[in-house]
Amino acid sequence: MQQILVVYYSQSGQLKDIVNQFVAPFQSAGIGIDFYSIEMEESFPFPWTDEAFFGAFPESFLQIPQPIKPIKQEFLEKEYSLIILAYQVWYLSPSIPINSFLKSTFAKDLLYNKPVITLSGTRNMWISSQEKIKLLLLENKAHLVGNIALTDKHANHISVLTIVHWLFTGRKDRYLGIFPLPGVSQKDIESASMYGKIALEYLQKDIYDQGLQKEIIERKGVIIKPFLLSAEYKANRLFRIWATIIYRNKYRRTLLKCFHLYLYIAIWVLMPIVWCFYWLTYPFFYRKIQKDIRKAESV
Repeated sequence: MQQILVVYYSQSGQLKDIVNQFVAPFQSAGIGIDFYSIEMEESFPFPWTDEAFFGAFPESFLQIPQPIKPIKQEFLEKEYSLIILAYQVWYLSPSIPINSFLKSTFAKDLLYNKPVITLSGTRNMWISSQEKIKLLLLENKAHLVGNIALTDKHANHISVLTIVHWLFTGRKDRYLGIFPLPGVSQKDIESASMYGKIALEYLQKDIYDQGLQKEIIERKGVIIKPFLLSAEYKANRLFRIWATIIYRNKYRRTLLKCFHLYLYIAIWVLMPIVWCFYWLTYPFFYRKIQKDIRKAESV
């Protein structure tokens, strides 16, 4: 009997809901599924505190692994036909738990020569993180065969307000009673089963490079918004400067407060200006933008 392994880390439970929907077709087909939930030696809080949330920034962005609890030996002893890597994005990088797993010694054993499908549930910026995931999978000699990125589809500034409310209160309800629900919509969470059905067909054929990612894209499993793609690349460069300065700096706490202020200004003041400039110059960079979109969609 074929077996698949799901590797994931979910704080609020949203990603686990997405995973459950995605694997439902596999379960219906009688395929064995193991779930490996990554556990940190020092867990992260949910809801977040200000100190913990911003304190995670340098290590998140610089992809510095933290100690995780050992994986069950039974997972290492099985031969899996497919691995699903479900992850969150923290500061334009894979979350610390996912990054710590991918840089562990047992990840090399689990992932070696295995087909991997990545599955993410994020606010709206996931592309830089996915590029980093691609490199880590290559280092582990795994084969990325598909990617599904489910996002909050509301306007950027609306999703900022709703996600902050959710992260710092733990309540997935309407902020002030008027804003939309935060996170990936229930409809999109449930749509993960459609992508699971597609992946199942390719697992049964055991040929992933003949249309899996193309079919995922056609079914809107990956949607690239050109402006957010451009903004993300710029933010990635600026985050690197901030993270490098803050990491192991004796004034770390003060610098993190400065970074907090920078984020506020970047989101609410600078981003609208950048948005206007982006669309004014869009025709001049059209070909490059289309090339960047194709790269982001690919595996």
